[in-house]
Amino acid sequence: MKIKLSVNGLEVEAHYSDTEIETVHKPLLKRLAQLQRRPSSSRTVIFLSAPPGTGKSTLTAFWTWLAEQDGGLPAIQTLPMDGFHHYNSWLEQHNLRARKGAPETFNVEKLAQNLQDICSQQAASWPQYSRQLHEPVESAIQVISPLVIVEGNWLLLDDARWAMLRQYCDFSLFIRAPAGVLRERLIARKMAGGLSRQEAEAFYRRTDGPNVEKVLSQSVPASLTLEMESDGGYRLASPLTV
Repeated sequence: MKIKLSVNGLEVEAHYSDTEIETVHKPLLKRLAQLQRRPSSSRTVIFLSAPPGTGKSTLTAFWTWLAEQDGGLPAIQTLPMDGFHHYNSWLEQHNLRARKGAPETFNVEKLAQNLQDICSQQAASWPQYSRQLHEPVESAIQVISPLVIVEGNWLLLDDARWAMLRQYCDFSLFIRAPAGVLRERLIARKMAGGLSRQEAEAFYRRTDGPNVEKVLSQSVPASLTLEMESDGGYRLASPLTV
């Protein structure tokens, strides 16, 4: 299947085989629909953690579209973690502007407060990162779905500050992929944005590469892991019982 999806304000063409849809994506969404809510929570919260280059934003956009086409699948709302970047002024003050995207450049305490809000309130707001302003925009997303997927690189990081977020998580997903495949995908992405091969490789060594390595090596196990293959397709790392 070829489908055009809106991802971070851009139109992206995605490809998913019929077999993959029937054996991976639909069963996974049905599994999420079965999750029991916590007694004190008004909604179910899923964490999707993955290294850069695994296509997680496109994947969650596809899941949202797929759920809209099938009345047997749960309605989904995706909440990207990027809106919790510290503002550029804070990053500059702490000499972290060049490391933007690394774990220490996010406001984890603010993210925890927003997660608490969406777990305890029927309606809440969520910030969104502006690719034009290169800053977070507060309250840009109204959270209304009973099932939300929070997606980002560091949600399962084995670190005390990030670990406090997991009290708000009902089920976690992780996407694993070969580091070499991610390297080529990320370099190609930067070249598509106008960088030369040399510039893209330098950016990878400086920024994307360390982040890929850290996510792959320092994330705690998820409830369920997906494997991204070299052609960009996905498979379940273990059988899924629905």
